[in-house]
Amino acid sequence: MILSIEPIHIVWMVGVCLAVLGALAGLGRWLLAQFQQRIDDRFNLLAEDARAWRQQEIKLMELRNHISESYVRRDDWVRSQSVVEAKLDALAAKLELMQSQVSPMRGTGNGR
Repeated sequence: MILSIEPIHIVWMVGVCLAVLGALAGLGRWLLAQFQQRIDDRFNLLAEDARAWRQQEIKLMELRNHISESYVRRDDWVRSQSVVEAKLDALAAKLELMQSQVSPMRGTGNGR
């Protein structure tokens, strides 16, 4: 028994091979489209997250600006309070000096 391949069988095998290759190509394209869709979805989520983080960063910057306008550090407060107290002490010393100079003059009776 010798196998003989007739032309109709060759045409049929070529047709089946082309059909299988076409099905594989279609399946590959469909898988590639699904993969591309998932990548696009992930990039969209990343873009949304980036926008949300940017908004949070802007809010934090606004809060930092507000705090810097309305908050005084303890060291700065102590320093400024020390300066004010030093000036008040100097003024008190001058007043005492003036009072000590005026007091003897009143007792002299010069008419002033």
